[in-house]
Amino acid sequence: MRLDDYTIDVLVQGFPGKAVCHGGLGWSTVALLRGGSRTILVDVGAFGMRKTILERLARHGLKPEDITDVVLTHCHYDHSVNWVTFPAARIFIGGDELDWAQTVPFGQTIVPELYVRELVACERLVRVKAGDVPLPGLVAHPTPGHTPGHLVYVLEGSAHDVIFTGDAAKNRAELVCGEADLTMDARASAESIAFIMELWRKRPGTILIPGHDVPMVLGADGPDYIDERRAGISAWFGDTLEEVTVFEFG
Repeated sequence: MRLDDYTIDVLVQGFPGKAVCHGGLGWSTVALLRGGSRTILVDVGAFGMRKTILERLARHGLKPEDITDVVLTHCHYDHSVNWVTFPAARIFIGGDELDWAQTVPFGQTIVPELYVRELVACERLVRVKAGDVPLPGLVAHPTPGHTPGHLVYVLEGSAHDVIFTGDAAKNRAELVCGEADLTMDARASAESIAFIMELWRKRPGTILIPGHDVPMVLGADGPDYIDERRAGISAWFGDTLEEVTVFEFG
């Protein structure tokens, strides 16, 4: 998709689900923005997504060192841990979020504590606050709830906008019902979702890219997907490596 001077590609499509009996699923959205001299990633995924991210960057003719900027919506591992993969990039994250992430007890949350500690000391770190425009056209908005310092980023265009919600609104269901699963503060999340909906309604044609779902636009009857969801698991339930059971998630 294009928005004025930016080309936007969803490198990895987020999935709106969680594991039943194996902890967090962690399939989050990773978006690539290219415009002018900037090559930007919005969120960078979990460990298991590294190979996929690198392969898909390569399809666009990009290497890790070509990424100029990494924009993080929040500190959870499935959105932030791969910032170390991009050695030349400035790392943008909410200052309040980073301060909070340093206070969580080690080993008890899904904040990657050692990666946060390294990020705090990184000379490429840029702390963002509400209302900042960290990159041309990209505006930060506070959306607490899922985490205390979560930020949503709106890429403002001449005809419409693109909203990157991270986990402030993880999927279509949360946007429709106005409530959030897996949140630290349910009331704050509900207020943040209402704020996101207000942003979305403001300009017809605005595209919303959630943290764990497919990009969508706001139609007359609610959110409409603009892409097809693709997700699945291959499992070795037989006696050989050639016997594979594939579970596709629609």
